[in-house]
Amino acid sequence: MNIPDPARENMRRTIESYEASAREYNAIVAGHRPAEIEDALRRMMQLVPAGGSVLEIGSGTGQDADFVEALGGAVRRTDAVQAFLDLQAERGKKGELLNVVTDALGGPYNAIVAMCVLIHVDRAQIAPVLRKVFDALAPGGVFLAAMRIGEGETHGDYQTVYWAKDRFAEQLEAAGLRMHWESQWIGRGNVAWANFLARRPR
Repeated sequence: MNIPDPARENMRRTIESYEASAREYNAIVAGHRPAEIEDALRRMMQLVPAGGSVLEIGSGTGQDADFVEALGGAVRRTDAVQAFLDLQAERGKKGELLNVVTDALGGPYNAIVAMCVLIHVDRAQIAPVLRKVFDALAPGGVFLAAMRIGEGETHGDYQTVYWAKDRFAEQLEAAGLRMHWESQWIGRGNVAWANFLARRPR
């Protein structure tokens, strides 16, 4: 995938920032998963067969993977940040290094989940990333993502890209995915988020 130098640098800086702050981040989020995310994960798993394969992009501390496994999914935990995988390994959970922008996703999977992760993907890279998601899903497979809602982007230690809700839905449709359900909610710091649940046609 052809990645312009500025986008590559933003990605590198974001990953390095998470490497340095993973334990602090874990202390903040541990045991405090938003109800809106748990609801979205339940909705996703209602469309996944028992024991179905789930790729998690950006597992972070692993709370969502734990929740999906409790609902019967077989989760492949991945993250671009080794420090997050180390945190999970300390409690016996195996994860793999994977960068959604640069790496192959494997598959086919019954579901792919990326909660609060694709906000760090450069806007110009979203289309090819979503096409990779489509290709990695089995026919009828589902994709769940949570995105920050708004305009523009911020840089610094972490690149954060905001999307208008209808514009991101259009990106999903352009990748061949069909919208199944969506919701909007307010997270920490009064940040607006939206959950998007889409499906690859059978």
